[in-house]
Amino acid sequence: MPVKNKSNELKITRVYDAPVRAVWDAWTDPEKAAQWWGPRGFTITTHSKDLKVGGHWHYTMHGPDGIDYPNKTKYFEVEECAKLVYDHGGNDEQAPLFRVTVLFSENKGKTTMDMTMTLPTPEAAEETSKFIKKAGGNATWDRLAEYLEKTSANKEVFVINRSFNAPIETMFELWTNPDHFSKWLPPTGFEMEFIECDIKPGGNTFYRMFNNAGLTMYGRAHYLEIVKPYKLKYTQQFCDEKGNLSRHPMAPTWPATMLTTVTLSEEGPDQTRITINWECYGETAAEELATFIQGRSGMTIGWTGSFDKLEEYLAK
Repeated sequence: MPVKNKSNELKITRVYDAPVRAVWDAWTDPEKAAQWWGPRGFTITTHSKDLKVGGHWHYTMHGPDGIDYPNKTKYFEVEECAKLVYDHGGNDEQAPLFRVTVLFSENKGKTTMDMTMTLPTPEAAEETSKFIKKAGGNATWDRLAEYLEKTSANKEVFVINRSFNAPIETMFELWTNPDHFSKWLPPTGFEMEFIECDIKPGGNTFYRMFNNAGLTMYGRAHYLEIVKPYKLKYTQQFCDEKGNLSRHPMAPTWPATMLTTVTLSEEGPDQTRITINWECYGETAAEELATFIQGRSGMTIGWTGSFDKLEEYLAK
């Protein structure tokens, strides 16, 4: 979720594995922006764009429910590959909702995007933060990461982020201690228990998930890399009750093996961002890849439910 900087500001910081020129072009080229701008399920149509001080980006956002949202952005500062300042949420009939300042900087081939949304009052900032979370607006920046990965490496990935009010050491413990993460990781409505658990590089886990409707799923994970407290990388597979490889019980064309990369980064003494990168691993059939690509909205719902449970678990 957006992180408060000042009382009337919301701040988002993301680091993309792409040079600043690629990130800038993705932001400013209407055809490229159309590939990722907006929450999952939304599309946009650009009517005109004049990227200069005093210029406008006139576009319509189309919601998955068929509702259109007209937007007319006005630019106040444009510094190529470095800075954008503009008003957001306005059109010919509605005043802008807030001022946006975006800073772009590159270091060793990676680009940091620092965004600040300035609202009229602290109350407006609080309401906007809630609205962005409810509307799935944060997925916009995950979609940008996916777009950059696709265009730079021709790789299809799923990305999702969430910031948590906890030190990085605590968050790492919640990801590596099965007594903790079995409480929040399962999808909403499911419980999780481990049959085997050896969380270390080269280690394996074998677990089952079950719900009150009588559905039971078994899975296994193999840990490839663990860098405390910053990173975990592991493969996941569905399996039967004996640990033999099987398929997703409700999606037979789901990829046989997934690679999960969990990155933890400090955003302050007691603030940690979790970034999940999910991708197909090993030999993947065309229909499996298609199922993965089409399933991003469902993945967002699933991970959002787990992250919500993690926030509740931290509060306890």
